[in-house]
Amino acid sequence: QVHLVESGGGLVQSGGSLTLSCAAPGRTFSDYVMGWFRQAPEKEREFVAAIDSSGGKTYSADSLNGRFTIYRDNAKNMVYLHMNRLKPEDTAIYYCAADRSRIWSRNRMMNRGMYDYWGQGTQVTVSS
Repeated sequence: QVHLVESGGGLVQSGGSLTLSCAAPGRTFSDYVMGWFRQAPEKEREFVAAIDSSGGKTYSADSLNGRFTIYRDNAKNMVYLHMNRLKPEDTAIYYCAADRSRIWSRNRMMNRGMYDYWGQGTQVTVSS
């Protein structure tokens, strides 16, 4: 079992920036594909971004238009999501997730059912 813990959420004004962190204690963190998802009230949980086990490959949802960046530090067992030019529609609970498979596939990384472990989420609220 991998216990993921997100932090860094909060209230930010439209146009601002925020960096979320996800801690993933354990010796096997560097084996996992890591992803960020978000869920707004009354909406489905949606894919935000993913990063491969080494940190060399990333992919973000097209709808974000490059505003968000995912990166990781395997030495610290951490994955991050840096969010720029935030909009009110970015308001959601943000979750990090881990996929043990090490498979780097766009279809797989965007499918929340493929992830084995989830954090409890951190709330991001963007005011207009």
